[in-house]
Amino acid sequence: MPSPTATYTSSAAEKAWADHQILDHFYGHLPPEPRRTPMRELISTVLSHRTTHADEELAYDRMLEAFGDWAGVEAAPTQELAHAIRTTRWPDTQAPRIQEILRRIQAETGGPFDLDFLGDWTTEKGMAWLTDMPGIGLKTASLLLLFNYHKPVLPVDTHVHRVAQRVGFLGPKVSVEKAHSVLLALLPADAETLFNFHKHNYWHGQQICFFLKPNCTRCPLKGFCNYYQEHHGEATAEALAATPTQWDPTAWGKLPH
Repeated sequence: MPSPTATYTSSAAEKAWADHQILDHFYGHLPPEPRRTPMRELISTVLSHRTTHADEELAYDRMLEAFGDWAGVEAAPTQELAHAIRTTRWPDTQAPRIQEILRRIQAETGGPFDLDFLGDWTTEKGMAWLTDMPGIGLKTASLLLLFNYHKPVLPVDTHVHRVAQRVGFLGPKVSVEKAHSVLLALLPADAETLFNFHKHNYWHGQQICFFLKPNCTRCPLKGFCNYYQEHHGEATAEALAATPTQWDPTAWGKLPH
């Protein structure tokens, strides 16, 4: 594993880059491949708000089983759509939002439910169009544009936000929304780098840097992490040497989607 290229007193940009280098090795570099189709990415992310992945998937599957395709979802009685997606946190709110999103996509394309026009647009135009729709914030828009269209944007969820604040390259009072632009300014405007930074810090927050009782012993960022220094003191040579160099799926489990 690369040695820490930052220290506890390094600048935010130095810490962000060291975080990327080390987690890229720890979790393994990922090709920037979409995890699902653009329409599924968009609608599933809307469904995922404050909802577990399993319940999001169940809602998505029930929705298309009930109404067949996007045209059927758009034309469905709203209360029936809300019932189909009832495993989400706010089905009565999400159902009309999804139908409005589908209407706007259809209006933009002249009929088809297809988002590939976003690949031809500038990043700024795509972000503005997406975030103007109900229920689509910076995280949802950034996920779609980065994952499916390789635009140089950075999605920030609670896990990425928590890791960045604890390590010390994001201020303690910077909100999740504001963090999208703050963190993006610290990193190269390269979609593959941003894709890996997002995925690796997302996993890190889920698997090691927990909200409660983070597993600092296993963490490869301890050599420059403010949280580690505040709670355990500066990492010793022995502590750094004992840190795992890569994620072990056999011992610790498979990483999530």
